[in-house]
Amino acid sequence: MGLSLFIGTLIGVPLALALVITRPGGVRPNKPVFSVLNVLINIVRSLPFVILLVAITPLTRIIAGTAIGTTAALVPLTIYIAPFIARLLEQSLLEVGAGITEAAEAMGANTWQTVRYFLLPEAKPSLILALTTATVGLISATAMAGTIGGGGVGDLAISYGYQQFDSVAMLTTVVILIIVVQALQSLGNWLARRSRE
Repeated sequence: MGLSLFIGTLIGVPLALALVITRPGGVRPNKPVFSVLNVLINIVRSLPFVILLVAITPLTRIIAGTAIGTTAALVPLTIYIAPFIARLLEQSLLEVGAGITEAAEAMGANTWQTVRYFLLPEAKPSLILALTTATVGLISATAMAGTIGGGGVGDLAISYGYQQFDSVAMLTTVVILIIVVQALQSLGNWLARRSRE
């Protein structure tokens, strides 16, 4: 899960920045670029993870060399989380008032400086909460990746809880997921509060 979150963030952050910068009224409006990125992100996000998992099996085989196991699960998890992160971060960046970007332009800041010194610092708490939400969403998808032997608690739930009718294993999986999600959300909330100080 950690690797897919890392790769998804590496893909999602530039996508979010591109959406914010190129959107109508953005720092550098570019309707064709914005439209293409917007549609691609919406297409991937419209697919439930289980359907995406099955739909990109040929691509997974090409990239990972197999369609089952933890390595194979990395491909659909990354493809699933990257657009999700992009959209969440885009919304966080759009919360920054237009006055901030206007002030940056008035000071002669270029696009990179506007993003680096104005947009990102202003949106920091919201960005942290967006990444927390994405991480929780990825935990849910990771549990579903257990259906293809993707490892983790999802695999435990499928292999022991469901296939062997072990209600204790299933209940244990549910409790573990609840604890992990609560801990991550609490950490995200704390980091967001700290970033406002």
